[in-house]
Amino acid sequence: MFEAVIFDLDGTLLDTLEDLARAMNRVLEQSGLPVHPVENYKLLVGDGVENLVRRALPEPMRDPQTVSRAMAAMRLEYSKAWAASTRPYPGVAELLDGLRARRIPMAVLSNKPDDFTKRMVATMLPSWQFQLVLGERTGIPRKPDPGGALEISSSMGIDPAGFLYLGDTDTDMRTAVAAGMYPVGALWGFRTARELLSSGARRLLKRPQDLLEFF
Repeated sequence: MFEAVIFDLDGTLLDTLEDLARAMNRVLEQSGLPVHPVENYKLLVGDGVENLVRRALPEPMRDPQTVSRAMAAMRLEYSKAWAASTRPYPGVAELLDGLRARRIPMAVLSNKPDDFTKRMVATMLPSWQFQLVLGERTGIPRKPDPGGALEISSSMGIDPAGFLYLGDTDTDMRTAVAAGMYPVGALWGFRTARELLSSGARRLLKRPQDLLEFF
């Protein structure tokens, strides 16, 4: 019997793709570099802003100094219009309502910067209480390191085996496996069923509310 849920944020609870793509493409345009179609960003996001920027830049320009400058520009551009198109996915409200009705504690674990993760959850998902909301923090390894997931487990006083972990990328599935949690793949997100299964997903869901079948 599962006792709690950890959610990824981008591509799982919130559809952030257009705003991320718009901001990164603006950075590229400002430097006279080629931009990427929005759909291509599904393969670029998910491992933190540094990896997003590195993947978006042309290969000859991925030196640390250029990446650092582009990261600062990306954070600035994204902060200007991060909520322009971002919304919860269809079915997320029904899922969160169902978990609340069942008194299932919930947490969010993201590779977005911690302050931004908290801000996005508070703004976009204000109707639901999350026991813990964690993003990327200085000095703490990002996902797929299991440290954040295990911190949530410890803070909530629930054994890792009691957690469902819902995410949409290989990074999320690897995090869940490493933490000893039950990995569930979100097919409405950014990556493919093949990627999710090959990285450890035990179940794949087509709709957010399908997670309620576990409780």
